[in-house]
Amino acid sequence: MARFIFITGGVVSSLGKGLASAALGSLLQARGYTVRLRKLDPYLNVDPGTMSPFEHGEVFVTDDGAETDLDLGHYERFTGVAARMTDSISSGRVYSTVLEKERRGDYLGKTIQVIPHVTNEIKDFISIGEDEVDFMLCEIGGTVGDIEGLPFFEAIRQFSQDKPRGQCIFMHLTLLPYLAASGELKTKPTQHSVKELRSIGIAPDVLVCRSEHPIPEREREKIGLFCNVRKDAVIAAYDLKSIYEAPLAYHAQGLDQAVLDAFGIAPAPAPNLTVWHDVADRIHNPEGEVRVAIVGKYTQLEDAYKSIAEALTHGGMANRVKVRIDWVDAELFDREDAAPYLEGFHAILVPGGFGERGTEGKIKAAQFAREKGVPYLGICLGMQMAVIEAARNVAGLTTAGSEEFDHEAGVKRFEPVVYHLKEWVQGNKTVARKSSDAKGGTMRLGAYNATLREGSKVAEIYGTTAIEERHRHRYEVDTKYREQLEATGLCFTGMSPDGKLPEIVEWKDHPWFIGVQFHPELKSKPFAPHPLFADFIRAAVENSRLV
Repeated sequence: MARFIFITGGVVSSLGKGLASAALGSLLQARGYTVRLRKLDPYLNVDPGTMSPFEHGEVFVTDDGAETDLDLGHYERFTGVAARMTDSISSGRVYSTVLEKERRGDYLGKTIQVIPHVTNEIKDFISIGEDEVDFMLCEIGGTVGDIEGLPFFEAIRQFSQDKPRGQCIFMHLTLLPYLAASGELKTKPTQHSVKELRSIGIAPDVLVCRSEHPIPEREREKIGLFCNVRKDAVIAAYDLKSIYEAPLAYHAQGLDQAVLDAFGIAPAPAPNLTVWHDVADRIHNPEGEVRVAIVGKYTQLEDAYKSIAEALTHGGMANRVKVRIDWVDAELFDREDAAPYLEGFHAILVPGGFGERGTEGKIKAAQFAREKGVPYLGICLGMQMAVIEAARNVAGLTTAGSEEFDHEAGVKRFEPVVYHLKEWVQGNKTVARKSSDAKGGTMRLGAYNATLREGSKVAEIYGTTAIEERHRHRYEVDTKYREQLEATGLCFTGMSPDGKLPEIVEWKDHPWFIGVQFHPELKSKPFAPHPLFADFIRAAVENSRLV
């Protein structure tokens, strides 16, 4: 039976609850425990799948095809535990489920209310798989006091009462602002946040306090006294140079010990932090630097490409180099030469995206990389743009484009080298989709197998010809142009097992030019860099010696 840790936040948002949760999970693992992490989000969207990256950052995809909050990416990167569909829920999904049950008559004519029907649905969700792990960490999105979060706070309050004493604890993350004029850290916002939490029946067992300055012992004692928390359970969370310092930093502050003490676990197993010391060493002691351009359309918000940025960092760690990322807006050179924007970079990455905006710039980025011999990694739309570039500029299909862009324009302008995917095999059944279908959850989502060509660069990188990667797309490269494109040197070196869907393309006579339809960044971890990213950065290091 799992022990439950509920992580809440107060004062302001974006304090790092997800990172704190992930770091705590990794520390519990280091002590020999098994963990699973979950995210409960109060927004009314059923999931983040239809939300703009500017609204919510990237959408993280699980093996079983769930579109989730980006915090689940942190959970996976820090613990190595593959997230599942049952690890993410929103108010929208909860209310949808409750209303579906009401329409079916499952409630036998009862009046449907937030308490108990909505809160029971949340509690049922929290309980899923509780017999599988030692600790279940549940992060509540938003901050205490948000009106939309109240059902979740009430649900975890009830849940803790339903369980035997000592099986649930609460960890609350707050901010200690610093007033430069008086030279003081102010504890009052934390006190008010805890007061708000206690007013709805939840008393924190552990307080994690974000601060830009050291927390004096006197302030720590004051927080413990006024918030009714043991002084050694008031944990300082300071700004770090890298998020991968968090496990060691939180351990140094005593977070994992405070959590185990709150559960009454004594003596606690000693942690083995060898992996995290190695990660920290690779971050802080690089033996060189490479510059990588990410040519995208959501570059104003780095969280839109969070997993890609982290996977590049992991690739740098694998090669003991620092990866300096430059965010390049693809629209800057939609209608002009790309060279002034891309010269000097050691590698170019074009990520996924939706819609036509910025795509001509991405096509020019692929052309620049092909012609100049610069290592190129195209992911999802980035692969499609590389194929369109090859079709236009090498294979002679001058009007090559995507059906996605014609669909937006309402007129036919392009030869559709990329088409709307209408049918694919998932497991042992065929999935069918129409372009008029609702947008939410209708893409090719989750983990799918691919077969790699013997002797190809990607087969060499993976060390196998059978791989499994995660997908999130509804448009696909059309195989009817395969023979024409391969005659130019753009080889289809990865295909779906049935041979119908292109998964990987690579230029035969290029130092390193690979496009993938899937999202390899979603499976990369600091202690296990994805092989594509590790080799991409290796190629960037080689190119840096030539530039």
